[in-house]
Amino acid sequence: MADTEPSADLFGSFDASAHGVGGRAGDLPGVDSAVGQRQGRDLAPLMGLACGVAIIAVAIVLGGSPGSFVNLPGLLIVLGGTFAAVAVSSSVGDVGVAVRLVAEALFRPRRDPAVVALGMLNLAETARHKGLLSLEHMIDTIDDAPVLRKAMGLVIDGMRPAEVEGILARDLGSTAERHVMAVGVLRRAAEYAPAMGLIGTLIGLVQMLGKLDDPHAIGPSMAVALLTTLYGAVLANLVFSPLAAKLERNAADEGLLNRMYALGAVSIGRQENPRRLEMLLNSVLPPAKRVQHFD
Repeated sequence: MADTEPSADLFGSFDASAHGVGGRAGDLPGVDSAVGQRQGRDLAPLMGLACGVAIIAVAIVLGGSPGSFVNLPGLLIVLGGTFAAVAVSSSVGDVGVAVRLVAEALFRPRRDPAVVALGMLNLAETARHKGLLSLEHMIDTIDDAPVLRKAMGLVIDGMRPAEVEGILARDLGSTAERHVMAVGVLRRAAEYAPAMGLIGTLIGLVQMLGKLDDPHAIGPSMAVALLTTLYGAVLANLVFSPLAAKLERNAADEGLLNRMYALGAVSIGRQENPRRLEMLLNSVLPPAKRVQHFD
């Protein structure tokens, strides 16, 4: 395979299908694919959420008087109560991390692990033919793959591979714990939202019973009683629980990529044959994503 000059743009486009992802790879264009191609955003969560909201909205409209399903006090009880309960059980910082991870899950482009594997193999070949220092200028261009940036920086600085492996193992453990914490926040929100809806129902019933002599006050009080239960059920089953499952899936995907970055960096630090790195990467890749970079 011909040597290629490292590119300053690590995140450049890379046609995976043209290079045998899931089969045999041809010549790679350079190390611009080292962190893997950015694919299109995963629109399934947004589409699912939009479809769920649309179905509920259509059912309300077809039933007539959609304005009767809007109740600000009931919404405040459910949203505010759920946030307060989650903050008490964790912390505001944990809630902030969960919100950030949800935003990444909904809007951040995905990476193809097979393309990442090919990029790591190309990095290994570049380092093998030209030396580790040939990769040094790449470090500053890696922005959104912090594990790879740190791993390659440690290797280029001359740290022993065993020490690099230990540091990366601790970092990956911390990342996994962060995802577990965020998933826990969403799971607790899914549990508390229906309970807040029930609290709102009780408040509405108490208000209604206290104003039985005023027919005009019974309707609004009953609306709070029923709508808070509806709001809590919708938030729990259409928003919080599905997002928790999505974060679990994203955590598994990110964990796979980070393990590949760690395997590649340690292998490069040990100056191992890239063929062995290919075997190691294929051992963690799903069968459909395994690569054949060498004959």
